[in-house]
Amino acid sequence: MADSPSRSGVFQAKTDKRLEAFAESISFDRRMYHQDIRGSIAHADMLCSVGLLTPEEFSTIRDTLREIEAEIEADAFPIRLELEDIHMHIEQALIDRIGDVGRKLHTARSRNDQVSTDVRIWIREALDQVDARLADLQRAFLSRCDRDFDVILPAYTHLQRAQPVIAPHYWLAYVEKLQRDRGRVADCRKRLNECSLGVAAVAGTTLEIDREQTAKALEFDRPTANSLDTSSDRDFMLESAFVLSVIASHLSGWAEEWILWSTVEFDFIKLPQAFCTGSSIMPQKVNPDTLELTRGKSARVMGNLQTLMLLVKNLPLAYNRDLQEDKPPVFDSFDTVIASLELAIPIVEGSELRRESIASRLERGYLDATTLMEWMIRKGMPQRRAHHLVGAIVGEAMERDVPLSELPLEAMQMHAPEIDDSVFEILGSKNAVNAFVSYGSSAPAQVRSQVERWKSQLASS
Repeated sequence: MADSPSRSGVFQAKTDKRLEAFAESISFDRRMYHQDIRGSIAHADMLCSVGLLTPEEFSTIRDTLREIEAEIEADAFPIRLELEDIHMHIEQALIDRIGDVGRKLHTARSRNDQVSTDVRIWIREALDQVDARLADLQRAFLSRCDRDFDVILPAYTHLQRAQPVIAPHYWLAYVEKLQRDRGRVADCRKRLNECSLGVAAVAGTTLEIDREQTAKALEFDRPTANSLDTSSDRDFMLESAFVLSVIASHLSGWAEEWILWSTVEFDFIKLPQAFCTGSSIMPQKVNPDTLELTRGKSARVMGNLQTLMLLVKNLPLAYNRDLQEDKPPVFDSFDTVIASLELAIPIVEGSELRRESIASRLERGYLDATTLMEWMIRKGMPQRRAHHLVGAIVGEAMERDVPLSELPLEAMQMHAPEIDDSVFEILGSKNAVNAFVSYGSSAPAQVRSQVERWKSQLASS
């Protein structure tokens, strides 16, 4: 007997053991056993429907494949390096148990379309897991909105204090980012949801098969339309790696911000200690290691995208063995992003804003300067003149080391005589927040409306 079902009678020598070790993928593609068996059962069912298997042969193949699946799940399935991958392991086990009936399973398919189908099913399921965790993280941010509605935070640009926002406006910023991530997940899932089975190695098959039946059985939208394209296509893997990279980027940015917020210098947030670690020498340390690892692991996810891009950039049509190397980076990216999301959820839910610390320094940085400028615009002053004059007024306040709300009216009028005492109605961070009116702003009424919209949307998501 040949050393692998993939080696036909043309071979006169067994595979060199060094090649077996070099070429194996069972060490990482074993995780696709469920998808492979599901695809094989659907393929066998189709072969039965078109008369290439008898109903009895199909039943035998199906039942034996399910036995093999149970053994793999129970970690009671033997691994043989010479069988290369999970697909050959399952097929050889089938042949060993039912003989020639098992040899019929591979009719009208190649490992090319078989593997492509397995990977599509695996990624489709993994994308659904990612989407579910993204939705849970959205809910975690949303759950903070009501309890933190009275907290005003400084918003930053260039890491310099810019304008005041209420805390739920900040939380909803991440809800929006995560929603775009979910949109990309859905788009990626839609494009990959075509069934490869039946294109065989590269040109299709002369056997009269029913690819529509197989696609429907495996919950694909349709079969792929071109055998050459299908055999070589890894677009869906590149796209999933890109989608995961964007998610990792969002998580990394959030982690960096909360790392800063948890420092003594910022003192904005207290992280749950269950997700922090200590120091081997400094007993006072409570380090934000989970957030740091989230930030660090994002580099792996982005690196995996680069690996995949380089892997496929010079490949001619159609299948090339290089594509065996596409799975480890994809698996790693999904594992990393899913783990990061699972940890982000309890951190967001369990962190506490340091309200007194935030409030005690809120008026530093002249967060209400832009509100003052727009107050002057409403009085009829051109924007550029108002911008210049408010800069001068802020300079005056800085010289006196006071916030704008405590700068005497006469001092403001030295620079802008048009200012009257009604200006104090919009100065100070709380007044500045209440002055916002535009859609999408930090105006409390606008934010409340957005919170309710997201509650409704995520309740059904």
